[in-house]
Amino acid sequence: MESCHAAAPPVPGIGQPVLATARVVGSDSVGQVSDPWTYSGKVTVLDQSGGVVTLVDESTFAISGRSGDMIVGSAQGLFVRDTRILSRFELRVNGGPPEPLAALAEDPFSGTFVSRAQPRPGHADSTLMVFRTRHVGQGMREDITLRNFGDEPTFCSLELFIDADFADLFAVKEGRVRPDDGERSRETGSEGLVLSWRRGTVSRGTQLRFVPEPSAQGEDLVLFEVIVPARGRWEACVEVHPVIEKKVIAPRYLCGQSVERAAPSERLARWRRQVPQVDTDHEGLRHVVERSAEDLGALRIFDPDFPERVVLAAGAPWFMTVFGRDSLITSWMALLVDPDLALGVLQTLARFQGQDVDPRSEEQPGRILHEMRFGEAPSLSLGGGSIYYGTADATPLFVMLLGELRRWGVAHEAVDELLPNAERALDWIETFGDSDGDGYVEYKRATDRGLANQGWKDSFDGIRYADGKVAEAPIALCEVQAYVYSAYLARAHFAREAGDEDTFGRYRSKATRLKADFNRDFWLEDREWFAVGLDPDKRPIDSLASNMGHCLWTGIVDDEKAPLVAKHLMSAEMCSGWGVRTLATTMGGYNPISYHCGSVWPHDTAIVAAGLARYGFMEEAQRLITCLLDAAMRLGGRLPELFSGLDRDELATPVGYPTSCSPQAWAAAAPLMCLRTLLRLDPWVPYGMTWLAPALPEGMRHLRVEGIPLAGSRVTIEIDGDDLHVEGMPSEVRLITEPRHPSTAV
Repeated sequence: MESCHAAAPPVPGIGQPVLATARVVGSDSVGQVSDPWTYSGKVTVLDQSGGVVTLVDESTFAISGRSGDMIVGSAQGLFVRDTRILSRFELRVNGGPPEPLAALAEDPFSGTFVSRAQPRPGHADSTLMVFRTRHVGQGMREDITLRNFGDEPTFCSLELFIDADFADLFAVKEGRVRPDDGERSRETGSEGLVLSWRRGTVSRGTQLRFVPEPSAQGEDLVLFEVIVPARGRWEACVEVHPVIEKKVIAPRYLCGQSVERAAPSERLARWRRQVPQVDTDHEGLRHVVERSAEDLGALRIFDPDFPERVVLAAGAPWFMTVFGRDSLITSWMALLVDPDLALGVLQTLARFQGQDVDPRSEEQPGRILHEMRFGEAPSLSLGGGSIYYGTADATPLFVMLLGELRRWGVAHEAVDELLPNAERALDWIETFGDSDGDGYVEYKRATDRGLANQGWKDSFDGIRYADGKVAEAPIALCEVQAYVYSAYLARAHFAREAGDEDTFGRYRSKATRLKADFNRDFWLEDREWFAVGLDPDKRPIDSLASNMGHCLWTGIVDDEKAPLVAKHLMSAEMCSGWGVRTLATTMGGYNPISYHCGSVWPHDTAIVAAGLARYGFMEEAQRLITCLLDAAMRLGGRLPELFSGLDRDELATPVGYPTSCSPQAWAAAAPLMCLRTLLRLDPWVPYGMTWLAPALPEGMRHLRVEGIPLAGSRVTIEIDGDDLHVEGMPSEVRLITEPRHPSTAV
């Protein structure tokens, strides 16, 4: 079998501050529609120098330069629930900007910016340093410290230039902020500085409190005049409170209180204690898995209405909200770390499952949402958001993940409570999803404001024929049928567990029929690969793309076709040496720096690796996993949302995609799925079985994963050479130390 590039030794990396980036849907060649789900214009550049730091906690995030300043006219600022509540926050010392020295982000939600004041005329060096320690969470706290390393006291004038435009997140991202949008006011009083905005019945505000009180306040600045003692320091603290519909919201971090006892710090500490510990002689795997777990901890959202439910946001900085597909796939990949993430995602998506038919939002009964947005929502709860449902894959993925939770033996009663939602999702699959009754789920947007493509490759040109022509909807994607196949099997086994053999037989028959039809209609005999999809005339969309790797993952591919699929996925046309390209280099429309037509997505590659391993191509899976680990180490230990598809033979490091989210949920979870693939861990707790057949790549002899949550227990798996040792396996579960065959679930 032609294989992907041999992996070079990894390059050691160190943690870096989060580089703020953004996701684009579409491209400049289609109409400029001011809608978050169809935007196709240019993204605002955050900082021409590239030195941008993002701090994030749930749906609050702050974007600044490496000095800590948030600059007017950029996409920087403090955002709470999709609204920019600070658009300017610039510090000046003695009339000039301090010189940035370092920006440190030790936690996802906190960072320290170190700079020095400009030297006085006639002096080569400055003796005055500025330390700005920032914590974000439902607002912001900033501690400002001036340190004087001189031998005599120094007078210092410290100015803060502050403003808020209350612009919508997407208006900022797309560079279409209108200064005349709404009425603005500015007041000072006993409560500090209050910036307010109103448009119609909607109002927002920002309240800033200062300790100590400023010496003076002007139209756009706050002034402190102080004398810093020789070899001494001066300190101040600023609190930034969001104001929603005249209600002042307290930040999670308040001046004078211990930051270690604030909710984000405590939650992150608990998360770090509970995630499994990985010890291995492969330094890259250990470092990247640790970074992944840390990023997932940062991307969690806690709904005030249901604080026990943890939901995963899609990515920072622009997508700190619930996404159906992203949250479902991410929590599947993260089962090795915390199944409660999957349960919280399922419960939240079930809460907002479609009820009515609404072409504007593409809501349909039983459909699982694509994206939730807040904007002018009147509260901080998830229930205050607006919802868009235009996705073809989230609904079968919902049922698929629910079945996987049952296989892990997690939260039996809570999973049972979600079975009616699974039934409604299956009803959607067979009615609205399969609108023409041909047995396949297709998509076509209901209005021109929806997403033209509604699979994971959702850019306008993401689905192409081999000659480069862009396919038009309705489209039945290959991976969506694979997810439906897996959803049918999940429902069948729920029925068997309940003793309902009739329902078991019905859904098993549906899965069997879908698999047979799929392997007939999507298979391109002359090319020996699966079509990306079927077009409106049921003709194959014949490009060679990564989508069919998802089909291996679910087991829908016939055994005799799997070697041919594996050969193409591992070919030089598909594999860049850093991962699997979304589109082969030999296809029309290939562009290594496009969003979906030649780039590499880590989650996509991880799914392909899992699919290869499922069909017994373990050496190929190991090679892909090694490629991803190498890429992560060359990028400081973190995998971004995507990177370019340029070949590893051309450049010794992956080339970043300019608007890639980082951290991004399923990119962060991809190494965890790779770890599970190396373990070949496949629980089936209701049937009293768990498959475990570790297969480590060359150069890795030792791997210990301690604290894997399974059926209420914490399992430790240790591999030393050819020796396998397992502790904590539930007594009712029989360990099968061989890989599971793809057809076992049927």
